[in-house]
Amino acid sequence: MNHAPATSTPPTLLALDTATETLHLALLAKGATHVEQHAGGAQASAALIPAAQALLAAAGLSWADLDAIAFGRGPGAFTGLRTAAAVAQGLAFGARKPVLALDTLLAVAEDARQAAAASGTALQRVWAATDARMGEIYAAAYRWDGSRWHTLVEPQLLRPADLAMRVQAAVNATPDAVALAGNALRAHGAALDAAGLPTTLPRWPDAAPRGAALLALAQAAWADGLALDAAQALPLYVRDKVAQTTAERLAEREAQAAARAAAV
Repeated sequence: MNHAPATSTPPTLLALDTATETLHLALLAKGATHVEQHAGGAQASAALIPAAQALLAAAGLSWADLDAIAFGRGPGAFTGLRTAAAVAQGLAFGARKPVLALDTLLAVAEDARQAAAASGTALQRVWAATDARMGEIYAAAYRWDGSRWHTLVEPQLLRPADLAMRVQAAVNATPDAVALAGNALRAHGAALDAAGLPTTLPRWPDAAPRGAALLALAQAAWADGLALDAAQALPLYVRDKVAQTTAERLAEREAQAAARAAAV
């Protein structure tokens, strides 16, 4: 459903991602960006709503002032994805706002692009890769055309050797420069190099779904009319979904209810 109004006024957007060990949170208000990060993991669920409320309050805004709530849908840690989706959905229901579902790996690519641009380097094609644990990697490939991103390879789960092979094939198939981004370059560095990952490619191992990257993607999604009803705030799983325990289901419902109540 297209919730975006036909106006040139910058939207007011809240963006969040809990797919990694860090909670990334950002606010776009009156054309200015406000970015924070907090400890994630098991602490994300308890910290997210108070942090979002404080961010809005510091900007002199209420939930009603938002145009949409953007969230990183994954892939990433199951608990983190469920937290982000549940909180975004609850906040959106409570505030009666739409959501914007963002690919976490694309946010990693955008973070690398922003860092590269700051150093005077232009990225064209990026393989974003994050640690999926259990000897595996979440990976996707994207192309930047100078103004927007295009998905070349959808998010998927790969072994280091498979990723190295896919990257080498991409290098052989295109004259465009190919770069690598994401924490899998550190977590699986030895395995990737042993598998033949080209060592000459630009690497951005510290790239992450930071707030500025999330807001850039959220603005693009809003402008493209990709806002969704709150009920459609769903995680993106690329590994076989692990069934939730009773405690996890209860925690997810509590997070959603708390977010909904906070945004009323």
